[in-house]
Amino acid sequence: MQYQITGKQIDIGEALQTHVRDSLNEVVAKYAGRPTDANIVFSKSGHEHVCEATVHLSTGLTAQAKAHANEIYAAFDACAEKMEKQLRRYKRRLKDHHRERAQPVELLQASSYILASTEGPEESEPETLQPMIIAEMETKIPSLSVGEAVMQMEIAGAPVLVFRNEKQGSGVNIVYRRDDGNIGWIDPN
Repeated sequence: MQYQITGKQIDIGEALQTHVRDSLNEVVAKYAGRPTDANIVFSKSGHEHVCEATVHLSTGLTAQAKAHANEIYAAFDACAEKMEKQLRRYKRRLKDHHRERAQPVELLQASSYILASTEGPEESEPETLQPMIIAEMETKIPSLSVGEAVMQMEIAGAPVLVFRNEKQGSGVNIVYRRDDGNIGWIDPN
């Protein structure tokens, strides 16, 4: 597994990097099988250290976790514990989907935009209805089944997931968490 361990404006020592590699290897090998790469970012927010970890699995799914603590090792350990809980929770489903899938998940390139918010203290009429683009980024849209998309959304802790439905061909679908706790699925015909 390839690791990218970085710190945002803080120094990450070799001992912490070794601890991260050993701990994540143990967690991922126990529950997920064949991970491809991991990205761990440490930062500081006020007096707390923050650890964000993302592990890409060979099944095409992505497990993410984030934790805060007063010490950097404690932040990572809490983050690893959250990731282990997610992977343990979905171990059976991950194995079932991995057996069915002969090829890795296909990813479709797309553009992602961040638009300026229209809310503010002086809510006046906008001069134009065209939104102001603040940032443009590249993103990837996975080709998944609906079940895999729901699982990916839950593992990532995301409120919504855009995916290409591999059963329907090239149609773009959306799964999202509803206010009533259920999952919604949008499938344009």
